[in-house]
Amino acid sequence: MIKVDAISKHFGGVRAIDDVTFEIKKGSITGLIGPNGAGKTTMFNTIAGLHKPTHGRVLLDGQDIAGLLPHQLFSKGLLRTFQLAHEFSTMTVIENLMMVPPQQLGESITNTWFRRGAIKIQEQQIRAKAEEVIDFLKISHVAYELAGNLSGGQKKLLELGRTMMVDAKIVLLDEVGAGVNRTLLGEIGDAIIKLNTERGYTFCMIEHDMDFIARLCDPVIVMAQGKILAQGTAAEVTNNETVIEAYLGTGLKNQDLGAPIGGQS
Repeated sequence: MIKVDAISKHFGGVRAIDDVTFEIKKGSITGLIGPNGAGKTTMFNTIAGLHKPTHGRVLLDGQDIAGLLPHQLFSKGLLRTFQLAHEFSTMTVIENLMMVPPQQLGESITNTWFRRGAIKIQEQQIRAKAEEVIDFLKISHVAYELAGNLSGGQKKLLELGRTMMVDAKIVLLDEVGAGVNRTLLGEIGDAIIKLNTERGYTFCMIEHDMDFIARLCDPVIVMAQGKILAQGTAAEVTNNETVIEAYLGTGLKNQDLGAPIGGQS
């Protein structure tokens, strides 16, 4: 679904991404891991249209999307979440979800004069969709809570829910597990797996919790110093001596990678 083709991104003399090529296959949950400064977040920002690549192409279903802006990619079904949730804090959970679908009739002043019936019908349809998403994510108990009052994990579920309000082709998840307790992280993982297996969502996720990566992701891509260091299953990359050295600076045994690794990228 996504092909990153010889992408480089330079910031002055710094090569944050250096001639990187990889693919995100349709229907996969692909993990993107690496130590601090590996270039993971820059890669996400480049795929998602926040950065224009210095060189190379990003292909979505064979179409070059490098240089398109985030709202243009949104309309093509490419969405991303952020490590820090970007909720509308003074709106309720259901209102946050209802804000997502684009080109709503009520956004036009003319329609509010002449198409009130159509606006009401569309709003009812959007609300029904939002209620379905809330039920799917098992957050009905906070549906009418202000989003700013949610816990960190609940905000991550809300971010995931917003991707469900449109026809997403691929979702980039940026550290969905950061700051989330283990119980709620399990629920987030369940939702991701269910979206992948039952609804055909394709995911690529940056994550530092290797247990979470091992549960969800195949394949796993490892970046270090702006380049691809290794690719394979979670077991293969965590047993790779080069990967272990990139994280820890020494050839320690794989069991030392059992805990969350790395930090901000």
